[in-house]
Amino acid sequence: MTQRTALVTGGTGGIGSAIVRYLAKQGHRVATNYRDEAKAHAWRDAMKNDGIDVLLVSGDVSNPVACETMAEAIASKLGPVEILVNNAGITRDTTFHKMTYEQWTEVVNTNLNACFNVTRPVIDGMRNRRWGRIVQISSINGQKGQYGQANYAAAKAGMHGFTISLAQENARFGITVNTVSPGYVATDMVMAVPEEVREKIVAQIPVGRLGKPEEIAHAVAFFTGEDSCWITGANLAINGGHYMGW
Repeated sequence: MTQRTALVTGGTGGIGSAIVRYLAKQGHRVATNYRDEAKAHAWRDAMKNDGIDVLLVSGDVSNPVACETMAEAIASKLGPVEILVNNAGITRDTTFHKMTYEQWTEVVNTNLNACFNVTRPVIDGMRNRRWGRIVQISSINGQKGQYGQANYAAAKAGMHGFTISLAQENARFGITVNTVSPGYVATDMVMAVPEEVREKIVAQIPVGRLGKPEEIAHAVAFFTGEDSCWITGANLAINGGHYMGW
């Protein structure tokens, strides 16, 4: 396998950590961004204890200038970004008639605008080298919607619109762009939901359980592989059968 430089945004979270581990174990040089320095360094120490070496770079994905600086820092230490996983995301849940402008914009800026902010500084290099892999981590709720998540669902749906346009523009440059849409995964955030609520969620999943972060990471690794060069503009739903669209 060819060793590549990979950037996974939001890599210190549950799904992000699994993606970082998977790509690092494949032999790639992996970087991720952080905003909370203390938390990030504790996370990196834990990864090192498991034999995973990750480059931490300060960077707010909702800030385009910070993302340019982040891309430059990674290039100087690991080489230019060849694999990009736009994974960073937040929620600010409430019904729309109670939603504030700040709750709307925080989610759209971090989940959707970040795709522009992070991808823009690295896309020219990918085009020049005629190779690149870009994966958006969307959500089941970007496909089916969700009560109290108009901001989140809109942003996550927009991520795939970004994917299919970028895929068309860059296919002839050896760059593939795809989306992974996870269902409910057993991350710390989901496990913090009251047990009775989780039970109701699981009851709607035909497979009968929550997903594992490693299962999402496996899909990302598939899309970023050398042999996945004829797959672009796709959306892979990984949700245990919870939502089955065309």
